[in-house]
Amino acid sequence: MSPRSVISSARRLVVKVGSSSLTGTDGGIDHARLVALVNALSHQHGRGTQIVLVSSGAIAAGIHPLGLASRPRDLATQQAAASVGQGALLAAYTQSFAIHDVTVGQVLLTADDVTRRTHYANARRTLERLLDLRVLPIVNENDTVATSEIRFGDNDRLAALVAHLIDADALILLSDVDALYDAPPHRAGAHRIPVVRGPEDLAAVEIGRTGSKVGTGGMVTKIEAARIATAAGVTTSITAADRVIEVLRGDDVGTVFLPVGRRGRRRRLWLEHATSARGRLLVDDGAVHALVHRKTSLLPAGITGVEGMFHDGDPVDVCAPDGTVIARGLVNYASNELPALLGHSTKELAKVLGPAYEREVIHRDDLVIL
Repeated sequence: MSPRSVISSARRLVVKVGSSSLTGTDGGIDHARLVALVNALSHQHGRGTQIVLVSSGAIAAGIHPLGLASRPRDLATQQAAASVGQGALLAAYTQSFAIHDVTVGQVLLTADDVTRRTHYANARRTLERLLDLRVLPIVNENDTVATSEIRFGDNDRLAALVAHLIDADALILLSDVDALYDAPPHRAGAHRIPVVRGPEDLAAVEIGRTGSKVGTGGMVTKIEAARIATAAGVTTSITAADRVIEVLRGDDVGTVFLPVGRRGRRRRLWLEHATSARGRLLVDDGAVHALVHRKTSLLPAGITGVEGMFHDGDPVDVCAPDGTVIARGLVNYASNELPALLGHSTKELAKVLGPAYEREVIHRDDLVIL
Protein backbone atom coordinates (compact mmCIF):
# COMPACT_ATOMS: atom_id res chain seq x y z
CA MET A 1 0.00 0.00 0.00
CA SER A 2 1.40 3.42 -0.97
CA PRO A 3 1.83 6.08 1.74
CA ARG A 4 -0.88 8.25 0.22
CA SER A 5 -3.34 5.37 0.03
CA VAL A 6 -2.73 4.79 3.75
CA ILE A 7 -4.16 8.27 4.29
CA SER A 8 -7.08 7.92 1.88
CA SER A 9 -8.11 4.54 3.32
CA ALA A 10 -7.38 5.32 6.98
CA ARG A 11 -9.77 3.76 9.46
CA ARG A 12 -8.92 6.44 12.01
CA LEU A 13 -7.61 9.86 11.03
CA VAL A 14 -6.47 13.01 12.83
CA VAL A 15 -6.68 16.29 10.90
CA LYS A 16 -5.14 19.50 12.21
CA VAL A 17 -5.98 22.90 10.77
CA GLY A 18 -4.11 26.07 11.63
CA SER A 19 -5.40 29.53 12.48
CA SER A 20 -4.21 31.04 9.22
CA SER A 21 -6.37 28.55 7.29
CA LEU A 22 -9.55 29.46 9.15
CA THR A 23 -9.40 33.22 9.65
CA GLY A 24 -9.63 36.27 7.44
CA THR A 25 -7.44 39.36 7.37
CA ASP A 26 -9.39 40.95 10.21
CA GLY A 27 -8.70 38.02 12.53
CA GLY A 28 -12.26 36.70 12.50
CA ILE A 29 -13.45 33.33 11.22
CA ASP A 30 -13.57 33.03 7.44
CA HIS A 31 -16.85 31.13 7.09
CA ALA A 32 -16.19 30.01 3.51
CA ARG A 33 -12.86 28.41 4.48
CA LEU A 34 -14.39 26.67 7.46
CA VAL A 35 -17.30 25.32 5.40
CA ALA A 36 -14.96 24.01 2.72
CA LEU A 37 -13.02 22.07 5.35
CA VAL A 38 -16.20 20.76 6.96
CA ASN A 39 -17.58 19.59 3.61
CA ALA A 40 -14.42 17.60 2.87
CA LEU A 41 -14.24 16.00 6.32
CA SER A 42 -17.95 15.20 6.33
CA HIS A 43 -17.59 13.35 3.03
CA GLN A 44 -14.73 11.30 4.47
CA HIS A 45 -16.69 10.71 7.68
CA GLY A 46 -19.60 9.44 5.58
CA ARG A 47 -17.30 6.80 4.11
CA GLY A 48 -16.87 5.34 7.60
CA THR A 49 -13.60 7.02 8.62
CA GLN A 50 -13.31 7.99 12.27
CA ILE A 51 -11.97 11.55 12.33
CA VAL A 52 -10.60 13.77 15.09
CA LEU A 53 -10.22 17.43 14.13
CA VAL A 54 -7.57 19.39 16.02
CA SER A 55 -8.49 22.99 15.29
CA SER A 56 -6.63 26.17 16.03
CA GLY A 57 -8.42 29.48 15.73
CA ALA A 58 -9.92 30.14 19.17
CA ILE A 59 -7.60 33.03 19.98
CA ALA A 60 -7.72 34.30 16.40
CA ALA A 61 -11.52 34.18 16.41
CA GLY A 62 -11.57 36.33 19.53
CA ILE A 63 -9.35 39.06 18.11
CA HIS A 64 -12.07 40.95 16.20
CA PRO A 65 -14.83 40.79 18.87
CA LEU A 66 -12.38 42.21 21.43
CA GLY A 67 -11.33 45.02 19.12
CA LEU A 68 -7.70 43.90 18.94
CA ALA A 69 -5.52 44.77 15.95
CA SER A 70 -3.48 41.55 16.05
CA ARG A 71 -2.83 38.42 18.09
CA PRO A 72 -2.12 39.48 21.70
CA ARG A 73 1.31 38.71 23.12
CA ASP A 74 0.53 38.54 26.84
CA LEU A 75 -0.97 35.35 28.28
CA ALA A 76 -3.92 37.01 30.04
CA THR A 77 -5.20 38.68 26.86
CA GLN A 78 -4.61 35.47 24.88
CA GLN A 79 -6.76 33.62 27.40
CA ALA A 80 -9.47 36.30 27.17
CA ALA A 81 -9.45 36.07 23.37
CA ALA A 82 -9.63 32.27 23.57
CA SER A 83 -12.59 32.48 25.95
CA VAL A 84 -14.51 34.66 23.49
CA GLY A 85 -13.32 32.93 20.34
CA GLN A 86 -13.71 29.28 21.36
CA GLY A 87 -17.48 29.55 21.59
CA ALA A 88 -17.74 31.23 18.21
CA LEU A 89 -15.45 28.66 16.62
CA LEU A 90 -17.32 25.66 18.00
CA ALA A 91 -20.68 27.17 17.06
CA ALA A 92 -19.50 27.59 13.48
CA TYR A 93 -18.30 23.99 13.34
CA THR A 94 -21.47 22.64 14.95
CA GLN A 95 -23.74 24.40 12.47
CA SER A 96 -21.65 23.47 9.43
CA PHE A 97 -21.27 19.79 10.35
CA ALA A 98 -24.97 19.53 11.23
CA ILE A 99 -25.83 20.15 7.58
CA HIS A 100 -24.18 16.78 6.90
CA ASP A 101 -25.82 15.11 9.94
CA VAL A 102 -22.44 14.90 11.66
CA THR A 103 -22.43 15.44 15.43
CA VAL A 104 -19.37 17.12 16.93
CA GLY A 105 -18.04 17.20 20.47
CA GLN A 106 -15.57 19.61 22.01
CA VAL A 107 -12.47 18.30 23.82
CA LEU A 108 -10.16 20.88 25.41
CA LEU A 109 -6.79 19.63 26.66
CA THR A 110 -3.75 20.90 28.50
CA ALA A 111 -0.45 19.06 28.69
CA ASP A 112 -1.11 18.49 32.39
CA ASP A 113 -4.34 16.68 31.51
CA VAL A 114 -2.60 14.00 29.51
CA THR A 115 0.75 13.38 31.17
CA ARG A 116 -0.51 12.31 34.57
CA ARG A 117 -1.46 8.65 34.49
CA THR A 118 -5.16 8.86 35.36
CA HIS A 119 -5.76 11.97 33.25
CA TYR A 120 -4.10 10.34 30.25
CA ALA A 121 -6.40 7.33 30.56
CA ASN A 122 -9.43 9.60 30.86
CA ALA A 123 -8.50 11.58 27.73
CA ARG A 124 -8.04 8.40 25.72
CA ARG A 125 -11.26 6.86 27.02
CA THR A 126 -13.27 10.00 26.21
CA LEU A 127 -11.97 10.22 22.64
CA GLU A 128 -12.44 6.49 22.05
CA ARG A 129 -16.05 6.64 23.24
CA LEU A 130 -16.85 9.69 21.11
CA LEU A 131 -15.47 7.92 18.04
CA ASP A 132 -17.42 4.76 18.82
CA LEU A 133 -20.58 6.89 18.93
CA ARG A 134 -19.75 8.31 15.48
CA VAL A 135 -19.12 11.75 16.98
CA LEU A 136 -16.41 13.88 15.39
CA PRO A 137 -14.32 15.29 18.28
CA ILE A 138 -12.97 18.80 17.85
CA VAL A 139 -9.84 19.14 19.95
CA ASN A 140 -8.01 22.29 20.96
CA GLU A 141 -5.59 23.29 23.65
CA ASN A 142 -7.44 24.77 26.60
CA ASP A 143 -5.98 28.24 26.05
CA THR A 144 -8.41 29.83 28.48
CA VAL A 145 -6.80 28.20 31.52
CA ALA A 146 -3.47 26.84 30.29
CA THR A 147 -0.39 28.51 31.77
CA SER A 148 3.07 28.62 30.25
CA GLU A 149 4.03 25.61 32.38
CA ILE A 150 1.23 23.34 31.17
CA ARG A 151 0.94 24.32 27.51
CA PHE A 152 1.57 22.12 24.50
CA GLY A 153 2.83 25.28 22.79
CA ASP A 154 1.32 24.58 19.38
CA ASN A 155 -1.49 22.51 17.95
CA ASP A 156 0.79 20.69 15.51
CA ARG A 157 2.42 18.90 18.42
CA LEU A 158 -0.95 18.41 20.10
CA ALA A 159 -2.30 16.79 16.93
CA ALA A 160 0.65 14.41 16.73
CA LEU A 161 0.13 13.37 20.34
CA VAL A 162 -3.61 12.90 19.81
CA ALA A 163 -2.84 10.70 16.79
CA HIS A 164 -0.67 8.57 19.04
CA LEU A 165 -3.20 8.63 21.87
CA ILE A 166 -6.01 7.16 19.75
CA ASP A 167 -3.76 4.91 17.66
CA ALA A 168 -4.62 6.71 14.42
CA ASP A 169 -3.59 5.38 11.03
CA ALA A 170 -2.68 8.79 9.66
CA LEU A 171 -2.25 12.46 10.53
CA ILE A 172 -2.88 15.40 8.18
CA LEU A 173 -1.43 18.81 9.05
CA LEU A 174 -3.21 21.57 7.11
CA SER A 175 -1.85 25.10 6.84
CA ASP A 176 -1.30 27.90 4.31
CA VAL A 177 1.77 26.12 2.85
CA ASP A 178 1.09 23.36 0.32
CA ALA A 179 4.12 21.17 1.11
CA LEU A 180 7.62 21.00 2.50
CA TYR A 181 10.19 22.44 0.07
CA ASP A 182 13.97 22.12 -0.01
CA ALA A 183 14.16 25.92 0.37
CA PRO A 184 11.65 28.70 1.17
CA PRO A 185 8.77 28.17 -1.32
CA HIS A 186 8.91 31.76 -2.60
CA ARG A 187 12.54 31.35 -3.62
CA ALA A 188 13.20 30.61 -7.29
CA GLY A 189 14.27 27.02 -7.84
CA ALA A 190 12.67 25.66 -4.64
CA HIS A 191 11.38 22.11 -5.11
CA ARG A 192 8.60 20.26 -3.30
CA ILE A 193 9.70 17.24 -1.30
CA PRO A 194 6.99 14.63 -1.98
CA VAL A 195 8.14 11.98 0.53
CA VAL A 196 10.30 12.02 3.67
CA ARG A 197 11.52 8.55 4.61
CA GLY A 198 13.59 9.57 7.63
CA PRO A 199 15.69 12.34 9.22
CA GLU A 200 18.37 11.99 6.56
CA ASP A 201 15.94 13.36 3.96
CA LEU A 202 15.76 16.62 5.92
CA ALA A 203 19.49 17.15 6.43
CA ALA A 204 19.87 19.69 3.61
CA VAL A 205 16.43 21.31 3.88
CA GLU A 206 16.24 25.02 4.71
CA ILE A 207 13.18 25.39 6.90
CA GLY A 208 11.32 28.65 7.40
CA ARG A 209 9.34 29.76 10.42
CA THR A 210 5.84 31.16 10.74
CA GLY A 211 4.88 34.24 8.81
CA SER A 212 1.27 34.26 9.97
CA LYS A 213 -0.08 37.10 12.09
CA VAL A 214 -2.61 34.85 13.80
CA GLY A 215 -0.81 31.52 14.19
CA THR A 216 1.93 30.20 16.45
CA GLY A 217 3.23 27.40 14.29
CA GLY A 218 5.26 27.14 11.12
CA MET A 219 7.11 24.49 9.15
CA VAL A 220 9.47 23.89 12.08
CA THR A 221 6.60 22.84 14.35
CA LYS A 222 5.02 20.73 11.61
CA ILE A 223 8.23 18.79 11.02
CA GLU A 224 8.55 18.25 14.77
CA ALA A 225 4.93 17.02 14.86
CA ALA A 226 5.65 14.68 11.95
CA ARG A 227 8.67 13.35 13.84
CA ILE A 228 6.53 12.61 16.90
CA ALA A 229 3.76 10.97 14.88
CA THR A 230 5.99 8.86 12.64
CA ALA A 231 7.92 7.66 15.70
CA ALA A 232 4.58 6.25 16.85
CA GLY A 233 4.00 4.57 13.48
CA VAL A 234 1.56 7.19 12.14
CA THR A 235 1.83 8.20 8.47
CA THR A 236 1.80 12.01 8.30
CA SER A 237 1.00 14.49 5.53
CA ILE A 238 1.68 18.23 5.38
CA THR A 239 -0.29 20.23 2.84
CA ALA A 240 -2.43 23.33 2.34
CA ALA A 241 -5.97 23.50 3.70
CA ASP A 242 -7.38 24.20 0.25
CA ARG A 243 -5.98 20.84 -0.93
CA VAL A 244 -7.68 18.77 1.75
CA ILE A 245 -9.96 17.02 -0.75
CA GLU A 246 -6.95 15.94 -2.78
CA VAL A 247 -4.97 14.61 0.16
CA LEU A 248 -8.01 12.69 1.42
CA ARG A 249 -8.38 11.22 -2.06
CA GLY A 250 -4.77 10.03 -2.06
CA ASP A 251 -3.51 12.42 -4.75
CA ASP A 252 0.15 13.33 -5.05
CA VAL A 253 -0.01 16.60 -3.11
CA GLY A 254 1.89 17.91 -0.12
CA THR A 255 4.65 16.01 1.66
CA VAL A 256 4.17 12.58 3.19
CA PHE A 257 6.32 11.44 6.12
CA LEU A 258 6.69 7.67 6.39
CA PRO A 259 6.48 5.89 9.76
CA VAL A 260 9.81 5.11 11.40
CA GLY A 261 8.40 3.46 14.53
CA ARG A 262 5.67 1.02 15.44
CA ARG A 263 2.14 1.91 16.45
CA GLY A 264 1.08 1.40 20.03
CA ARG A 265 -0.16 3.25 23.05
CA ARG A 266 2.96 4.08 25.03
CA ARG A 267 2.16 6.90 27.44
CA ARG A 268 5.88 7.61 27.64
CA LEU A 269 5.72 9.30 24.24
CA TRP A 270 3.43 11.87 25.82
CA LEU A 271 5.81 12.25 28.73
CA GLU A 272 8.70 12.94 26.36
CA HIS A 273 6.95 15.38 24.05
CA ALA A 274 4.07 16.95 25.98
CA THR A 275 5.85 18.05 29.15
CA SER A 276 8.36 20.63 30.27
CA ALA A 277 10.58 19.73 33.21
CA ARG A 278 9.86 21.62 36.43
CA GLY A 279 13.20 20.63 37.96
CA ARG A 280 16.28 18.38 37.74
CA LEU A 281 17.54 15.37 39.67
CA LEU A 282 21.28 14.68 39.51
CA VAL A 283 22.18 11.00 39.79
CA ASP A 284 25.39 8.99 40.11
CA ASP A 285 26.90 6.67 37.48
CA GLY A 286 25.34 3.60 39.07
CA ALA A 287 21.86 5.10 38.77
CA VAL A 288 22.53 6.07 35.15
CA HIS A 289 23.44 2.48 34.31
CA ALA A 290 20.43 1.09 36.18
CA LEU A 291 17.99 3.45 34.48
CA VAL A 292 19.36 3.23 30.95
CA HIS A 293 20.41 -0.42 30.74
CA ARG A 294 18.34 -2.23 33.35
CA LYS A 295 15.20 -0.09 32.92
CA THR A 296 14.73 0.25 36.66
CA SER A 297 12.88 2.85 38.71
CA LEU A 298 14.81 5.77 40.21
CA LEU A 299 15.48 5.29 43.92
CA PRO A 300 16.67 7.86 46.51
CA ALA A 301 20.02 6.08 46.96
CA GLY A 302 21.18 7.03 43.45
CA ILE A 303 20.32 10.74 43.61
CA THR A 304 23.08 13.22 44.42
CA GLY A 305 21.33 16.56 43.98
CA VAL A 306 17.98 18.33 43.53
CA GLU A 307 17.46 21.49 41.47
CA GLY A 308 14.33 23.60 41.04
CA MET A 309 10.98 23.70 42.81
CA PHE A 310 8.39 21.06 41.98
CA HIS A 311 5.51 19.12 43.51
CA ASP A 312 4.59 15.45 43.75
CA GLY A 313 3.51 14.34 40.26
CA ASP A 314 5.43 17.01 38.34
CA PRO A 315 7.73 16.15 35.39
CA VAL A 316 11.45 16.45 36.12
CA ASP A 317 14.62 15.76 34.17
CA VAL A 318 17.09 13.14 35.39
CA CYS A 319 20.70 14.12 34.74
CA ALA A 320 24.00 12.24 34.68
CA PRO A 321 26.93 13.50 36.80
CA ASP A 322 28.09 15.75 33.92
CA GLY A 323 24.65 17.39 33.68
CA THR A 324 23.49 15.55 30.55
CA VAL A 325 19.74 14.89 30.59
CA ILE A 326 19.20 11.14 30.30
CA ALA A 327 15.53 10.78 31.22
CA ARG A 328 12.31 12.52 32.17
CA GLY A 329 9.77 11.27 34.65
CA LEU A 330 6.93 12.08 37.02
CA VAL A 331 8.35 12.46 40.50
CA ASN A 332 6.69 11.01 43.61
CA TYR A 333 8.09 13.60 46.02
CA ALA A 334 8.12 17.40 46.21
CA SER A 335 11.47 19.17 45.88
CA ASN A 336 11.52 20.15 49.57
CA GLU A 337 11.10 16.51 50.65
CA LEU A 338 13.89 14.97 48.61
CA PRO A 339 17.13 16.36 50.10
CA ALA A 340 16.63 14.48 53.37
CA LEU A 341 16.13 11.21 51.48
CA LEU A 342 19.19 11.25 49.23
CA GLY A 343 21.67 8.41 49.55
CA HIS A 344 19.34 6.21 51.60
CA SER A 345 17.70 2.97 50.55
CA THR A 346 13.93 2.72 50.56
CA LYS A 347 14.09 0.14 53.34
CA GLU A 348 16.12 2.51 55.52
CA LEU A 349 13.65 5.31 54.87
CA ALA A 350 10.66 3.10 55.65
CA LYS A 351 12.26 2.03 58.94
CA VAL A 352 12.98 5.61 60.05
CA LEU A 353 10.14 7.61 58.48
CA GLY A 354 7.39 5.04 57.98
CA PRO A 355 6.11 2.72 55.23
CA ALA A 356 4.90 5.64 53.07
CA TYR A 357 8.57 6.34 52.23
CA GLU A 358 9.26 2.87 50.86
CA ARG A 359 8.55 4.00 47.32
CA GLU A 360 10.47 5.03 44.23
CA VAL A 361 11.31 8.64 43.50
CA ILE A 362 10.22 7.94 39.91
CA HIS A 363 8.54 4.67 38.98
CA ARG A 364 9.80 3.08 35.76
CA ASP A 365 6.28 3.28 34.29
CA ASP A 366 6.47 7.05 34.66
CA LEU A 367 9.99 7.36 33.21
CA VAL A 368 11.18 7.80 29.63
CA ILE A 369 14.83 7.53 28.58
CA LEU A 370 15.79 10.40 26.29
